[in-house]
Amino acid sequence: MVIYGVALLSICMLAGVILGELLGAAIGIEANVGGVGIAMVILVLLVDYLKRNKKLDIKSEEGMGFWGAMYIPIVIAMAANQNVVAALDGGPVALLAGVVTVFVSWALVPLLSNIGKDTSSFSEEEIGGTENVRNIK
Repeated sequence: MVIYGVALLSICMLAGVILGELLGAAIGIEANVGGVGIAMVILVLLVDYLKRNKKLDIKSEEGMGFWGAMYIPIVIAMAANQNVVAALDGGPVALLAGVVTVFVSWALVPLLSNIGKDTSSFSEEEIGGTENVRNIK
């Protein structure tokens, strides 16, 4: 059942929103500053802690996975909508910063996708013929 884990998710969201409001007030802005991001960090740390200490059962873990998968795209869509409106109101410098950021991010995707890949490749002769190649796969 996907309802498991919703309480944990909602507690993290409330804590993140409260901390975001407090952070905004501390720096003199009448807005939530990073509340959703703070909530996600709290959620990741809390789930990791519960998994390491074996306090999160399988159903709760599956529910957290489902709601986490639903939560992230929705939050990104909401944040993207706000950022576009703010950029249009902010003028050409804000638009330029957004466009440059998108293109730099796209350029880094191939580089980042190669991190952690096994780059060692052996020829058939080094392994000992085609028979051993089939056995490795």
